[in-house]
Amino acid sequence: MFHSRSRLATGSVLVLTAALSLSACGGSKSGESSSAESCVDTSGDTIKLGFLNSTSGAMAISEQTVRDSLVMALEEINADGGILGKKIEPVVEDGASDPAVFAEKIEKLLTGDCVAAVFGGWTSASRKAMLPVVEADNGLLFYPVQYEGLEASKNIYYTGATTNQQIIPAMDFLKSKGVKTLFLAGSDYVFPRTANKIIKQYAKELGIEIVGEEYVPLDDDDWTTQVSKIVKAKPDFVFNTINGSSNVGFIKAYYEQGLSPETSPIISVSIAEEEAPAMGKDVTGQFAAWNYFQSVKSPTNEAFIKAFKAKYGDKRPTSDPMEAAYTSLYLYKALVEKADSFDVDKINAAADGVTFDAPEGTVTIDGENHHIAKTGLIGRINKDNQFDVVWSSDAPIEPDPFLKGYSWWDPSGE
Repeated sequence: MFHSRSRLATGSVLVLTAALSLSACGGSKSGESSSAESCVDTSGDTIKLGFLNSTSGAMAISEQTVRDSLVMALEEINADGGILGKKIEPVVEDGASDPAVFAEKIEKLLTGDCVAAVFGGWTSASRKAMLPVVEADNGLLFYPVQYEGLEASKNIYYTGATTNQQIIPAMDFLKSKGVKTLFLAGSDYVFPRTANKIIKQYAKELGIEIVGEEYVPLDDDDWTTQVSKIVKAKPDFVFNTINGSSNVGFIKAYYEQGLSPETSPIISVSIAEEEAPAMGKDVTGQFAAWNYFQSVKSPTNEAFIKAFKAKYGDKRPTSDPMEAAYTSLYLYKALVEKADSFDVDKINAAADGVTFDAPEGTVTIDGENHHIAKTGLIGRINKDNQFDVVWSSDAPIEPDPFLKGYSWWDPSGE
C-alpha cells in the first residue's frame, strides 16, 4: 500500500496550498487510478519529457550536474532509436531552488506541456511540493536524490537512496569505527530534521551519544555560531546533513575554528565529487555516504565516466545524484518498453522487477514502493577530491522507506 506523509517546508504558502488542494490527503493508494485525464500525445514520432532542476539559486551548484546527466542519457537514448521508436523531446524548466516554483512548474509541464514524465527535484521540500500535484494529475516524477524516506507514491519513482540505504549504513560505519559521540549539523528543512530524528533513535540503539544538534536555513552560509558549539562539544564525528551552497559556509567555519579530520571528522550525505572541490578548503580526509562514487570499478561505470567526460570535459567528475538521474531515464525507458505503453497505470502495473545495468551496479525496481535496491558505500575524500571506498554493504540493500524492518524506529518518537 502506498502512503504519503507530506510535511511541506517553507515556501509560497498560496502556491503550495493550491497544490495540496489538488490531492486530498496528499497521497494515493496502490492500484487506485486518478480521475485526471492524460493530455500526453503519443501519435507522433516524439515523446515529451520534462526536466525540472534548479539552475539558479542555492541548489544550482548541485542540480546542474543532474541536468547535465539527464541530457547525456537523452542523447544516448535518442541515438539508439528512442523509446518505443519515439525520440525524446525535452521540455526544460528551472525550479529556482524554491519549492513553490517546483509545484508551479511541474503543473505546467504535466498539464500545459503534456509531458509523459518529469525528471528532477533535489531537496525534500521541492519533492513534497510536487507530490500532490503529480498525484492529482496522475503523472510521473522520477526523483534522483537520497532523501529521508517515510514516503511512497504511485506517481513517483525514487532512484536515490532511502534512509536504510544511506543514513543507516553511515551509522553502522561510525559504530564500526568506535565512535562514541556525534554532533548533528543540518540545513533547516525536511530532510535534515527527519534524517536526524532517525539518526538519534538509531544512535541510542548503537550506544552513540548525540552531543549537539544545530540547523541553519538552506540559503544561509553563516555557520560561525553553530560551529563554535561543535568546537566546545569535541565530538568523535560530525554528521552533516547540510544541502547546497550552505556547505561552503559550514566547511569554512569548521576549518577556521581549528577543526579537522584528525579531531572531529565529518561524514556527509550531500557532498559528492562535484561539491568537494567547490568547498573553498582542502577537504581531504573527510567522509561521505553514498551509493555511487566515480571510483566504483566496473566496465559499465568506466563507459559512463568516459562518455560524460567526452561531453562535458575531463575536469568534470561524476557523482551519485547525477548517476541516479542518468539511471532514472534509462529505467523509465525500460518501464515503458515492458508496459509497451506510455500510460501511467500500465507502467506502474509493469514496474516490479524492472532492472538496469547502471554505473553503480544492477538496480531493480520494487513495484510496491517504487524505490530501487542500492549498494551502500562509504568513501573518504583523497587529495584529488575523489572518494576512496572504505566500506561497502555486502549486496544491494532492499529499500525500506518506512523502516518497517527496524524495531528501534518509532515514527511518533523524538
